[in-house]
Amino acid sequence: MKNLSLLLLFVGFNLFAQNNLPDLNLTTLEGKSVSLKNEFNEKDKLYVFSFWATWCAPCINELDEMNDLQEDWKKEANFEVIAVSTDDSRTQKRVKPLVNGKEWTYKILLDTNQDLKRALSIVNIPYTIVVKNNQIVHIQNGYVPGSEVELFEKLKTL
Repeated sequence: MKNLSLLLLFVGFNLFAQNNLPDLNLTTLEGKSVSLKNEFNEKDKLYVFSFWATWCAPCINELDEMNDLQEDWKKEANFEVIAVSTDDSRTQKRVKPLVNGKEWTYKILLDTNQDLKRALSIVNIPYTIVVKNNQIVHIQNGYVPGSEVELFEKLKTL
């Protein structure tokens, strides 16, 4: 009975999980407001939203690895990586210098109030979602070396 209760609880949480990309606006490093629904809606293109923060070493390692590999990956899959900083007002000033120092080629968005993070019920970062046609088609929680290869293999199947 206890196992059945746990199963029902797990299924219940999944039923209420966010399946669509929320219709929110985030800000670019340059201060421009970007609508998620309007900006990331190219038909059948995969959008890889990687949630990170300046204080999160595994997040930065993941983004470094994806930055090094993405040009090769784009030969086999139509996708774009969007790095969503969840830094709050205390640490947000570190985002632009870190990004400039890393020379990441991603589109960087700021989720300063963590509205998107909250809308997707994200608890811990790094957290990656893959969106296709405004639908969340894959979720990857956490990062260990090699996770980026698993992600790429998944992208090729979507």
